[in-house]
Amino acid sequence: MTRSILLSATAALALSGCMVGPGYVSPTPTAPSQVPFLEAGASPAFTGDQPPGEWWSLFGDPTLDTLVGQALAANTDLRVAAANLAQARAVLKEAQAGRLPTTSIGAGGTYARQSGATTGVGPVEGESYDVGLDVGYQVDLFGRVESAIRASRADADAVQAAFDLTRITVAAETTRAYADVCAFNRQLAVANDTLRIQEQTFDLTRRLFEGGRATRLDTGQAGALLEQTRATLPTLEAQRAAALYRLAVLTGKPPAEAPQAALQCQAPPELDRPIPVGDGASLLARRPDIRRAERQLAAAAARVNVATADLYPSISIGGAIGSTAGSVSGLGRSDNFRFSIGPLISWSFPNIAVARSRLKQAEAGADAALATFDGTWLAALQETESALANYAGELDRLAALRRAADEAGEAARIARLRYQAGREAFQVVLDAERSLAQIRASIAQAEQQRSTSLVALFLALGGGWQAPVG
Repeated sequence: MTRSILLSATAALALSGCMVGPGYVSPTPTAPSQVPFLEAGASPAFTGDQPPGEWWSLFGDPTLDTLVGQALAANTDLRVAAANLAQARAVLKEAQAGRLPTTSIGAGGTYARQSGATTGVGPVEGESYDVGLDVGYQVDLFGRVESAIRASRADADAVQAAFDLTRITVAAETTRAYADVCAFNRQLAVANDTLRIQEQTFDLTRRLFEGGRATRLDTGQAGALLEQTRATLPTLEAQRAAALYRLAVLTGKPPAEAPQAALQCQAPPELDRPIPVGDGASLLARRPDIRRAERQLAAAAARVNVATADLYPSISIGGAIGSTAGSVSGLGRSDNFRFSIGPLISWSFPNIAVARSRLKQAEAGADAALATFDGTWLAALQETESALANYAGELDRLAALRRAADEAGEAARIARLRYQAGREAFQVVLDAERSLAQIRASIAQAEQQRSTSLVALFLALGGGWQAPVG
């Protein structure tokens, strides 16, 4: 009867637990960024549709899709992030185990002599054996255990967001490395084409010199321009090799196993459609760094509740059953059976200043986490608006360079014909071809920068984290 009453009282006490400390409300829904992007409305290159998760598939390039898939499966940074996530989830399980009773089983035997002052009947010497089961349960009357669990769960969510951030970064860097390989292939092709034209001009000046219609200065200048162009080839080949090796490491392979399929790409990937960018509200939901900051804020808020609960008494219910006897054979006898049950209350009073100091520390940590969240979403908006502006600017720059190339190509053709007819000085031809070569090289570099800006834009938009996690 007594045991039943105690157990009923314990259950009632556990159910009557209350949470102390402030309740947590996520600041994300009220963050002042729930509007379309400023730059998106200023350019026809963007739409308000939501960007897809696997944004790299918009390029329609099977080689790129394969490389990104390999990177997401084997990248070493992702393996580290996955291990960190597994560790955080294990910590959460440990915190959740705080809801469960603790148990211990013990057994022992001693041979001892007790003094007569203790027994009152003279010295007593003999054997003693004990076996028993102890059970303890912490009554979460003020929500300390539950708050610790919420903090650990928020920590695990933050690590999950960090994993997602690593995932989209790996996808973006893989796409960027592939685009660089393609871009250097393109720049090499342009340089070789320019080299072919300049070789024709050099042969022309040499024939005219041999026929007495040109000077040695003309052939020298033509030869110098030719060799200047030839000198760019080794640098471009080295940069292409470096990009290829970077691509290999991103996909979890050594440079010796670099994906040779990437060398078949002759131009950096581009989109032939407006880019879906969403708006500020969807950005807050997509960006893993924002989600991580929000979850870190939730964990800090929960730790304020943990520290608040430390201001109140800690209550545990304990029970024990067992048997104590003077011989091993006597452990099973009913008259040697023992049991106990009862509450245990502990409180740091009067040294409650320690608990209050810890509460102040937790509150300061929560304030810092809130400031970090505010700074993270502000930086995300600034990064996204800048990426939109940079990409739109690169499109306009590339269009202007292509118009300039058309004009420069026509000017070089006319200059070459007039020089061949003896109606123009070679310096005019030289200037025209130098200008054409510079513009064509600038176009190839601008195409690379356009791809880099596009990857940076998708990274700023937070695309890619929706994909299934292995």
